[in-house]
Order: sequence, then C-alpha cells, then structure tokens
Amino acid sequence: MNITELSLTELSQKFKEGKLTSREITEAFIKNIEAQNDKLNAMVTTTFDLAREMADAADSRCENDKLLSPLDGMPFTLKDNICTKGIRTTASSRMLEDFVPPYDAEVWQKLKAAGVVLLGKTNLDEFTMGGSTETSAWGYTRNPHDLSRVAGGSSGGSAAAIAANFCAGTIGTDTGGSIRQPAAFCGITGIKVSYGRVSRYGCMSFASSLDSVGILAKTAEDCAIILQVIAGHDEKDSTTPDKEVPNYSANLPKSLNGMRIGIPKEYFKEEGMDSDVLSVMNSTKEILKKMGVELVDISLPHTKYAVPIYYIVAPCEASANLARFDGIRFGPKIDGKTLDEIYTKARSYGFGDEVKRRILIGTYALSAGYYNAFYRKAQKVRTLVKQDFENAFEEVDAILTPADPSVAFKAGDGYSNPLKMYLEDIFVAPASISGICGISTPIGKNKENLPIGAQILCPAFKETLALQIANQIEKEIKD
Repeated sequence: MNITELSLTELSQKFKEGKLTSREITEAFIKNIEAQNDKLNAMVTTTFDLAREMADAADSRCENDKLLSPLDGMPFTLKDNICTKGIRTTASSRMLEDFVPPYDAEVWQKLKAAGVVLLGKTNLDEFTMGGSTETSAWGYTRNPHDLSRVAGGSSGGSAAAIAANFCAGTIGTDTGGSIRQPAAFCGITGIKVSYGRVSRYGCMSFASSLDSVGILAKTAEDCAIILQVIAGHDEKDSTTPDKEVPNYSANLPKSLNGMRIGIPKEYFKEEGMDSDVLSVMNSTKEILKKMGVELVDISLPHTKYAVPIYYIVAPCEASANLARFDGIRFGPKIDGKTLDEIYTKARSYGFGDEVKRRILIGTYALSAGYYNAFYRKAQKVRTLVKQDFENAFEEVDAILTPADPSVAFKAGDGYSNPLKMYLEDIFVAPASISGICGISTPIGKNKENLPIGAQILCPAFKETLALQIANQIEKEIKD
C-alpha cells in the first residue's frame, strides 16, 4: 500500500515508531499533489519548501524523543479562508488574489504548535458561498471518484485533498453544510463541531452566527485526534465558551449497544431523494440494529424552514461582513474619482456572481422596513428549529439522517441553477441553524460507484458521542 493511503492515525504511529520519517511522508504527499492537482484543482497554493523545513524539524524532534503531539510531523492542508502569516490567503476570490495575512488564524497557531507540516491551501467556493466550488475564482475542484463531477462545497478542495491522498488531514469551515456535504460526495469523514467549540479567529467570516471550523479526514478516529488539538476556548473569539475539552478518542472503541438513535420522518421522504441514497441509508439502519442500537421514529416539524432561514440569515450576515472589502482597506486598489466609483469598480471586479447575489439579498433583507419581516422573523423561526432538536434529544442520544439527498452531481448542473444548489443544504442546514454538532461518515456507494454519506447529529458539545457512533459505523462497514 502507498503510504499516502494510510490514515493519519496509522501514519502517526509509524512515524513515532521510527518506521517512517516525516520527510518521507511529506515527500510522498507532495509527489501525489504534483502528479494529480492539475486535473483535480484541489490546491490553490502550495508550500512545499516550508513543508520540507517543518518535516525536517519534526524528524529532529522524533530523534530526540521530543514529539509535540500525535500530529507532529503529519502533513496537512488548510482551506484557503484560514489566515496564514506570510502565505497568500484568497478565499478563492479575486477580491483577495494578492492578500498575504500579517497573522495566523488560531486554528493554524494550534496546529503549528502541535508540529503539523503545512503542504498548502485548498480550493473553496468564493468566500465559502456555494456547494460545489464552482463559484471559486480559480475554477472548480473535480471529484477524485469521477472527474466529470464536483467535489462538493464549499470545502470541496479540502474533501478532494483527503480523497486523493494529498494530505493526512485538513481543516475546513462549515456554515450550512460546507464540510459534511463535500465529505459525503468524496467518501471521507467530515465533522462540523458545535458552534464555538473551535476558535474562528483568523478565519474569514461569512455568516458570524453560523460559521464553524471543522475537520476532514479519512476516519472518525483521525478527526478525534485533530479535534483534540484545535478545540477549546480562545480569548480572541468571544463565541468560544470556557468549557472543558474532553478526550475525544476515549469513547471511540465503545459499543453502541443500548443507544437510542432517532430517525426523523422529515429526512426520509422518497420524493427528492436518490433511490440509491435511500437504499444505502436503510442498510445502515439495519447495521445499527445489529449493533444493539434502538432506532426511534422522531419528528423535527420545523426542519422544512431551515433552508429558507439559512438563506435569509446567512446573506444578511454576509452583507455586513463583506462590507469591509471596498477596494480601500481590503481588495484591489483601483483608481476612481469618487468613493462610489472606487467601490463599484473594486466590487465589480473582485466579487463573483454568487457573492454579489447574496450581498444583494442580505442588504435588501436588512434594509429599513424589511429587517423585521425577514431577518428578525427568520431568527424567531430559527429558535423553533433549535427547540425541535432539544425536544428530540430528550428522547434519543443522537439522530441519523442522509448527508445529502443525492450523490455528487455533474459539473455545471448546480451552478446554472442556484435554487437547485440551495436545496442541496436541506439535510445539513438545520444543524448549522441550531449550533449542534454533526458528522458525515461514508456508508457505501451507488450503482455508479459514487460515495454516499450518512450524517450523525448530536447535542451541542457532544462531539465525543458523534465521533464514537461514526467510528463504530466505519469499523462495521470496513469489516
């Protein structure tokens, strides 16, 4: 087996035992990127020289028995909306095509302190607005399982990087499903943590009440190891509560026997769902039963409002957050005779169609006379969605749903139809609206050999439980 096909956990163990050096591991991933990235377009910036320096430093620590963490020496990538000091960070937008941050995001500071090796930055939908990376100014990322299809989004480059063996782990962001949907499309594991579990300091904001930093990796076990390093309170991000960080790997081996998992009737309707997805989900339910899980029929009656809530709240907050990109403080420096002319030229050049569309929607919804009718009303209904989950979690330990109603779609099929693209969020948006944690785990493939993912939802700050369930499903299916 090629060493890049090993999980992060396996690579870390071989490195610790002296069977592989970090330099050997890093060079193997670099070789993959050089051979395949031209056709996949998963990476937008590579940092191979830096990676080699970091790998050599990790090897030196290993020789002296001074490893910093289980992640020491492991090659990673970062989604290109996560600031990296001295390394171009674009959010896949022409607005930031030459932006080099003067500081590191908190998540990268923590990974760097743990000895992680940085191979580069991954492609995404522009400012994370999209579900296929087709809104990226640098072109879309192709799915490693079928190059005619998308890798999902907005963390499509990150998901493809794991699936194509470009890195051992990667960090993405999830505002309305941007980790879980691409993870499902690419046949890997991706976790959206609870709102505030990981600091967003230094991550470019899309919708501040929804954004969360998360992980994509080959397995739930890998995700647990990474989350151990990046989770926790950060005084620079007031949304991170000062809660204890548990041992995320402790419960991974534990049986699911006796656990109650909810099956929401609203997520298993045949209309609008691919028949292969429904079939594989039903098989997964049978696997859980054999593992001693009690499946409980539940209802989340306000789920149907999650997508409309999301597409009011997110554009409103994006409109406010992206106001800073004006061609003066941030963005291309374009000459103009008036302030309006500078703004118009900079934003016309810098922003793509989807970003412009969402800014316009958000600005309209926040305008005088419409704020109460749209944004305020959406926040009230959002509370009802959150209450649905709270009520459900009084009856069950976790909830099982499909991660997406279909498999990865052909390039061009979604971007040409924004409404169809928005409906891609139907199963993943509710967790973002509610601030709970969710993990997408691969459960099988369709007749065309394309991956299908299941989503496990757990109460806020119950990532340990979500990882345990995903790990047990993965082990059972693998065996």
